[in-house]
Amino acid sequence: VDQDGTGAAGSSADAASDRQPDFEPLTDTYERLRHSTDSAELSGYARAPLPDRSNQAAFSRATALLEAVAGNAHTPVEDRVFLATTMPFPNILVKLSADPEAEVRRAVAANEDDKNWLVGRLTKDRDGEVRDTALRNPRSSWKMRLEGAQDPEVGPPTLDALADLGVRTEPGAPAVLSSMVRRAVALNPGCPRETLERLARDGSDQVARAARARLR
Repeated sequence: VDQDGTGAAGSSADAASDRQPDFEPLTDTYERLRHSTDSAELSGYARAPLPDRSNQAAFSRATALLEAVAGNAHTPVEDRVFLATTMPFPNILVKLSADPEAEVRRAVAANEDDKNWLVGRLTKDRDGEVRDTALRNPRSSWKMRLEGAQDPEVGPPTLDALADLGVRTEPGAPAVLSSMVRRAVALNPGCPRETLERLARDGSDQVARAARARLR
């Protein structure tokens, strides 16, 4: 027993405790970041490099915390756009797909690591640029593309991009499906004249006839 009455074992335990770094449980850190108003701290988490995947525990913790950061409106917009552009993880992208800023949702819509169903959700977004961006994402399904090609509210640049499917972009795409999309573009009242002129020379007779009829 030491002079102060403390046992040797107790002294060793106290010393070990003093050396142990503070560790916040995942759920506590998640909730703290989810409700944080500290933009600098949130930005630091958003921009921090992820641990190597070989350290599975650290990697899983980091990606889980990024979900909280992505869903916090106090995370600077540029950091939310950064996450929407660079992250391949559905839990993070789903949070960002509901972001109040169209700029963030547009970055998610352009992310080619999106799941097909998430791209589909964004083709119905309230913002036209977000919808157009999602339709130009290679992850969009043929059903989504056909619906977009038929939508009179879809912008001319997107219609022009859809008119290239199976020709200049995705040349190996199924011929029937891609020609259905190009024909729908030709019939769309918002299709630009330049696009119609190109479709009038299309290799598919159905597409070319539809475009020539519109030009007349």
